[in-house]
Amino acid sequence: MTPTQHTGGLDGEAPGAGPDPEPRAGHEPGIQAGPGAGHTPEPETGPAPEPEAELDAELEAELHAGFLAEAAHWLHGLFGPADRATAAVGRILDVGSGPGVASRALADAFPRAQVVAVDRSATLLARAEARAAEHGLAGRITTQRAERPEEFARSGPVDLIWTGNVCRHLGDQQAAVRSLASALRPGGLLAVAERGLPPRFLPRDIGIGRPGLQARLDAAVEEQVTARRSRLPGATSVVEDWPCLLASAGLVPAGSRTFLIEFPAPLDVPARRHLHTRLHGLLTDLGERLDLVDRLTVEQLLDGDSCTGVLWRPDAFYLTAVTVHTARLCRPLATSRSGS
Repeated sequence: MTPTQHTGGLDGEAPGAGPDPEPRAGHEPGIQAGPGAGHTPEPETGPAPEPEAELDAELEAELHAGFLAEAAHWLHGLFGPADRATAAVGRILDVGSGPGVASRALADAFPRAQVVAVDRSATLLARAEARAAEHGLAGRITTQRAERPEEFARSGPVDLIWTGNVCRHLGDQQAAVRSLASALRPGGLLAVAERGLPPRFLPRDIGIGRPGLQARLDAAVEEQVTARRSRLPGATSVVEDWPCLLASAGLVPAGSRTFLIEFPAPLDVPARRHLHTRLHGLLTDLGERLDLVDRLTVEQLLDGDSCTGVLWRPDAFYLTAVTVHTARLCRPLATSRSGS
């Protein structure tokens, strides 16, 4: 199954966007892979990921591998001509790396760079190490466990930072961006993948329950995300204008791009397994936000022995979009702040 990627001007939830803003390797059960998307939040944001969630994080990251490769090459172009870009980038952080799918894409796009995969999950970092070894990149991809934004720069200044769906898990998103910016060398680039378009995977009328189930699930997810963000430690309300947030951190916005990830029907088994896990998480997390008819419909979609279940129905597809915002550090932040 080969995804197609396009660009556009969409905005919405991030890859795998779902209900639970609690961490999962740079992505979320429903808010998650990033790509690659994946999660490196403060420890108070939630418990460590369960094994099933970690497995699904890898399934989703694999679905987004094509997008991550395209995004990495786009970032390469932002550094200038090919030879100059390759020479300019010697060290990269993949914050919220999850199983290392984005780390591999970045290592491929920047062949002279050392990549540090940063995550809170030891299990997912072990998968990132294994993935690097499988692709002959063990000497160029290393890992680092981190829980808090101030730990991101522990390994020293870097030329490029990629982060997918991490800031949303932190109470103060502006402070998180400043922490990321502080890890850059002058001339370095910060790429933030946040929000996009919620995954779509069902027709409006699926032949069971009431038409429009997907739209109602999306609305319930948004309500739950808002409620959970309000309970994060140090929760601060900000307008989620990412170019503005990047500029407020002392960076110069360098452009945004939206990538469309599309797997038409009929889906193959890995994509169906991801959708089954996602629907199970939605049913568990949304609880009373869904009425009885919708809950029963989701249960039918989860029935592994029914032809109406998502594991078997021929009309299931996968369509989502990820928006990547970039900004550059043009002078040392200390100089920038003292002159402001």
